[in-house]
Amino acid sequence: MEIQKICVAGGGRMGRQIAMCAAIYGVEATVYDLVEAVLTDVEKWADEYLAGRVAKGRMTQEQVDAIRARFHTCKDLRESVQGVDCIIECIIEKEDVKREFFKTVDQFIDENVILATNSSYMVSSKFADCVKNPSKMCNMHFYNPALVMKFVEVVQGPHTSEETARAVYELCQRMEKKPIWQKKEIPGFAGNYLIAGLYERAKYLVENGYCTFEEVDIAMEYGFNHKMGPFRLNDLTGIDLSFTMMKTRYEQTGVKPDMYDVYEKLVQEGRLGRKTGHGFYDYE
Repeated sequence: MEIQKICVAGGGRMGRQIAMCAAIYGVEATVYDLVEAVLTDVEKWADEYLAGRVAKGRMTQEQVDAIRARFHTCKDLRESVQGVDCIIECIIEKEDVKREFFKTVDQFIDENVILATNSSYMVSSKFADCVKNPSKMCNMHFYNPALVMKFVEVVQGPHTSEETARAVYELCQRMEKKPIWQKKEIPGFAGNYLIAGLYERAKYLVENGYCTFEEVDIAMEYGFNHKMGPFRLNDLTGIDLSFTMMKTRYEQTGVKPDMYDVYEKLVQEGRLGRKTGHGFYDYE
């Protein structure tokens, strides 16, 4: 199966970039979002991004026109998924909201449409009971920013058919990504499982007064040649996303994660990272 037409549910930073990346590589892509203002912003962003490609000599106007013709937005879910081969869910990282989305969208599609979740840590088996054909469901986790980052995790759960995983994996390759194909599920997948140890150590050092978050970043950037330390990287991926995961873990275990109060305060103050201009660092 070759994926030729997709719907990306969620017009945030990640969703719009996934859709644009697909359109660049010849895939018809529609961004679905409930909020009209979000879709208006997506349209403006798409025009500005593509104009920038031309201005920098990265693309010709002819190429941009073809890409723009493949990139769409839509507020109606039923209309957004008509004729698609794959739906990529990029909505808020809350399990109950995702479950409701999959239950709803499953009513509008036939059983051959692939349903991929871009969740950062929730395995697709959590949603397998929400759809009529769970063999068509898998994880397809892009890294932020999706237009730039090459790494994508395709996770084949126990319910996922090999055909489904292969189709999603091959779509990633067509988009010139560097995907991995995980044959077993683990919360957070390979990338986050590996990096979790670093984040836990980093937060422990700050929480217990060994050093500041800036110093942790300096250690990783200048000592180990990381492009960004964990807190600078967290500003890029979103403080709110990290806090949501911390809060979920706190509720499940009863153990407050290191720096929980710091993250909660940042979220309350609207310091969500680069997308708001302020996070651990200031960007304005």
